[in-house]
Amino acid sequence: MIRLQQDDFEVGEFIEEARSRGTGAIVTFIGIVRDDGIEGIELEAYHDVAEQELAIIRDEAMREFPLHNVDIIHRTGPLRVGDNIVLIVVSAGHRKEAFLGCEYVIDRLKQTVPIWKKEFRKDGEHWVEGE
Repeated sequence: MIRLQQDDFEVGEFIEEARSRGTGAIVTFIGIVRDDGIEGIELEAYHDVAEQELAIIRDEAMREFPLHNVDIIHRTGPLRVGDNIVLIVVSAGHRKEAFLGCEYVIDRLKQTVPIWKKEFRKDGEHWVEGE
């Protein structure tokens, strides 16, 4: 599943969906808004292109590694410190492939997906571009 959404996600649901008889490992990555002197962030995306790019990344990961399943859920909109940002769930027959596949997905996502972040600083004066 590839999805951009404003609502939070339930991690357990995606883990259960990734299980199959041949699955020996499920690796998850959850990105969370951390307190780097900010109150929150706002994420914007070029939705159509971002979803297409996420699908390309999923397909690349599944070709590169013997994976059973790859789910990528990325939130947009305003988020506060402690909120979930992104969920990646990767299943495979073995742990090494699952870990490598998950790492590949998050690294490629950061490089190529058109999602932009603005940070709201605790000084309350203005939004500033984040990295």
